[in-house]
Parts: sequence; structure tokens; C-alpha cells
Amino acid sequence: MAWPRDDAKLDRVRALMRERGLDALVVRAPDNVLYLTNFWGMKGYDAVVFPAEGDPTLICLEPSRADAERTAWTDDLRLFEGYDERDPRPPALRALDIAAAAAEHYEAVGIELSLGTQAADRMIGEPTTYPKAWFDAFPHAQDATPLLSEARAIKTAQEIERMRLANQIAAAAMEHTQGVIRPGMTEAQIASEWLGFVHGEGTGWGGKVELAYGFALVWSGPGIRTFTATTDRAVVEGEPTLFEIWVCADGYWADHTKNLVPGELTQRYRELEAGLLGVYNDAIAFCEPGASLPELDRRIRAGVAELGFPGQPTHPICHGVGARAHEQPYAHQAGGGEIAAGMVLAIEPGCYWEEGGGLRVEDNFLITADGAEKLSSFPDGIVAA
Repeated sequence: MAWPRDDAKLDRVRALMRERGLDALVVRAPDNVLYLTNFWGMKGYDAVVFPAEGDPTLICLEPSRADAERTAWTDDLRLFEGYDERDPRPPALRALDIAAAAAEHYEAVGIELSLGTQAADRMIGEPTTYPKAWFDAFPHAQDATPLLSEARAIKTAQEIERMRLANQIAAAAMEHTQGVIRPGMTEAQIASEWLGFVHGEGTGWGGKVELAYGFALVWSGPGIRTFTATTDRAVVEGEPTLFEIWVCADGYWADHTKNLVPGELTQRYRELEAGLLGVYNDAIAFCEPGASLPELDRRIRAGVAELGFPGQPTHPICHGVGARAHEQPYAHQAGGGEIAAGMVLAIEPGCYWEEGGGLRVEDNFLITADGAEKLSSFPDGIVAA
């Protein structure tokens, strides 16, 4: 989708580049290409050379030319073929040739040296990774990943608008799922209801979303655990079905955990819900500009321990969301950092019984001068179906 050039975002990146003495960034991760140019590639082969002064160069797979011309914020577009009868190398290496040539006159260059994972391209299912040649081509480069993480942690007005769209789609998909979930359906069947709504109704949402994808892990009753797959287990009456869900709307994300229950919720879960929502609401109230990220981690984990779940959860309890579902900053008691206005944070305490079952709650919050603003309209806790 075409958006006006976000100069507030690009100016912040350039200011950080000047602080670090960088003349240009050479970036290939799809989320960073999107962040710097508004172009979301199909296959993750694309790259951008982003100078501290002057126009960026977008290096783009030739079949995506029309998309790049329509959406990208730069007129300097250089194309490479997906298939070249003279060149048996993978397409990303043809992109590298162009990137190296475009960057050769810059003295101080930064590349994503410490990038651990990346958001997917528009095809999603087969993300590309960096071959050694990408690092060898810039032997004296600085690591640009910390700079990009710092820039991306604070969202511009345009980014917040785009994330609101992703949150709206996620909430509407939960409302749809709330109306169709029934005991005896499988976890996979109810997950497909949510996923189908996101892709089918989210694509074209409000005339502002060109492509929406959903990602879901769904567990019911005793199937609720961390880091396990959705299966053909049946939806349980009287116990929550937990939806660990992401929406990607034109490259900007929402990350939620929501819970539905068909039938009357058991007393055991009523008590767990009340306790966990107390921890959650305390964390939300704590998230003001200047608050300590390490203290947030300690605070949530201490609250979960008081509920009878010491050492839990095994997953992060707070992280940034933006052009990825998980990005900086992360709250960790052995780390550092402060919460700042303009961050969008996913807050997600959870606790789980050893024999199976448990609860997690999560939404995305925009940090403002007045505190944390919830971005999704769908309720937290366990919602009756």
C-alpha cells in the first residue's frame, strides 16, 4: 500500500547514522527494507542502500518492479532478474552485486552484522537468510543492527496508524471466532476460522491494507502449554481456548494472546483469571515513560510467583512490536533500558500448570505521556463464547 514518505522516521535514522559516523547503511532484512523504503518484497531478495545524505537506492527483484514503483519512497530503483541464463547463482547474490556497486563510494558503511532473525517477506513461508558473501562484500562495515533497533523502538504517527489497522483486524477476527467456536471442534479447525478471517477480510481492510496475513497457535484446556503446536485436540467446554495470534498488515504487526470459553468457566480458571489479570493490570499501570524495563520484568515475575507459579513464564513478558511481531526493546531483569513515549509494547504475563492448562493474557500498548494505551478493542481475560 502506498503511504506518504515518513520523514520523521527517516530523519531519526539519519541522525543516528551521523552520531555513529556512518555514511550509508546496506540493508537486506525485509522488515528493515520496509522500514526504510516502504517496499515490502515478495521473496526477501531485495536490498536498500540508505545514505546519510541523498536518496536511497532500492535493489529490487524485476517482477516486483510495479509494486516498488507504486509503494517505495525512492525513485532510485535498480532491478535484478530472478532467473539469469548466464548466471546460476541465487538471486540474492545478483542483488549483492548491485548493492556493493551502489555503496562502493561510501567510506563508512553499516550492515546487519548481528541480525539474529528477521520478519518474513510477503510470501512468508520460505524466508531467506544471508550467505557468507553478503558479509565478505563489506569487510570493514560496522554493525547497523543496534542503530536500526534503536530507531525502530520509537514509532512515528504513521507507524502507529498502521499498527492500529493490524490490531483492528486481529480484534475483528477474534469477534468472528467468538461466534463460531463450539466444544468438539478441533484446535486446528478453530484456528483456521481465525486465520481465514484475517486473510480474507483483513486484506483490503478499510481501503488501507493491501495484504493481511495471520499466524496462530491455538490450544484448548489441558493443551495450553508454551511452545507447543496446534493439534487436532478438541475444544474443551468450561475451559479456555487460548489464541496466540499475530496479524501482519502490509508489514506492520499486532501480537496478542486472547482466550475464549464455550460454556460456564470452571472455578479453578475463574480464580486463575482474577489473579493473572491483577498482575497484568499492575504491569500496564507501571508502563509510563521513564519506567525501568528490568523492573517491569521483575515485577511481573514476582506477581506470577505469588500466584503459585515460581520461575514462570519461560517466555518474555514484554517486548516491542512494529515492523516485526517481536522486536526491541525487551524487558529483562538482567538487562537495561527504560520505557519511552512512542514505544509500542506487547505485555504478556502467563502461568501454566505442570500437568497442562494455564493462562496467558496479552495486548499491544502505545506508551504515551499519560501511560499505556491499549490498541486492541477485544477484551483481555477469558471471554465467553
